[in-house]
Amino acid sequence: MEKTIGLIFGSDTGMTEDVTHTIIDEWTACSIDVVEVSQVKKSFFEKFDTFILGLSTWYDGDLQSDWEAYYDEFKTIDFTNKKVAIYGLGDQYGYAEYFIDGVGMLAEVVLKNGGTIVGKWSTKGYDFSESKAEIEDQGLFYGLAIDDDNEPELTPGRLSSWLLQLENELFSLNE
Repeated sequence: MEKTIGLIFGSDTGMTEDVTHTIIDEWTACSIDVVEVSQVKKSFFEKFDTFILGLSTWYDGDLQSDWEAYYDEFKTIDFTNKKVAIYGLGDQYGYAEYFIDGVGMLAEVVLKNGGTIVGKWSTKGYDFSESKAEIEDQGLFYGLAIDDDNEPELTPGRLSSWLLQLENELFSLNE
């Protein structure tokens, strides 16, 4: 049976949705079942062993509005034996002290609830002061950081590299 990945995203302005569509178009390793977080049910998390989560960080480190509304239920999900990759959009200049905080907030829940984070991404090439998504002393974010506000020209390359990295992490080892 072919593996399927569950992809859950939230988007207010359409930028995260655009990135999600690119992921769907470029991902070839297996099928993806996509749902907006505003429509997700807890049972969706029971259907898959691997997830990709997408969101943006708003204002002073707030979750995207649909993720914010779902966050209390999200904190009750059992991620034992599940692998989770996260991509986040943020503004590294306008909100340098909160850059992609949403990625860190979701990663914290996944790890606390028994899951494994895959698709960690280098902090090199970004200009920010603080981020809940940064793994202390490792030079990595818990997931892909996208700044479409300031560096839209880097998004396609970052996304392609991250998807290849994910494919290698998820399928190159004895899975």
